[in-house]
Amino acid sequence: MDWVTVTLVFCLLIVTIAKYVYPREFQQFITLPISNKYFLVQGKTQQIFHLFNILLFIVQVFSVSLFIFLFFKVLQPETVQANKYLFIQICTAYSVFVCAKFSVEKIIGTAFSLDPVINSYLFQKLSYRNLISLFLFIINLFLYYIIQPTGTLLLLFTAAIILFNGIALFYSYKTNRNLIMSNFFYFILYLCALEISPYFILYKTLV
Repeated sequence: MDWVTVTLVFCLLIVTIAKYVYPREFQQFITLPISNKYFLVQGKTQQIFHLFNILLFIVQVFSVSLFIFLFFKVLQPETVQANKYLFIQICTAYSVFVCAKFSVEKIIGTAFSLDPVINSYLFQKLSYRNLISLFLFIINLFLYYIIQPTGTLLLLFTAAIILFNGIALFYSYKTNRNLIMSNFFYFILYLCALEISPYFILYKTLV
């Protein structure tokens, strides 16, 4: 059994634990594409650092990192051969990036006395991305064991993931539209500074 299989089995184990320990939350969580009941019920009581969210975030980190690693494996195989710790580095970089971005958003929310709004928004965004990571976990299974991955196929899946993430952000903004419209200028600043710039900087750093 290679390390990829071990990682995928570990992710499946984490999802199973989350479903077993929090069955009601998990059932509401997986229906997010068709219902916002999860936010209406859990969003009022569940904290961002709740164990349920942490477990699914772990799956998110490994699923995203495996997908990024596959990019290197297909497009830059010499990098994979030369660096046996590449996957660990990807996991670390992704975790640091997400946590740093999250911390900055929390600091801004506290500075402007918007903690309840920011917490609600971060909870929604984390939930959507955790859900997308479950679909990415399934995609990884296909790409690693069933379908021969190609650069074109990876780009298509990447475009689909970006689209789903965009749709999730749209619904989150729609939920908070009254607040956004009353603070539209600050929302545009936030969008440019914390939702667009970090990914642009990351892209320029990698390329």
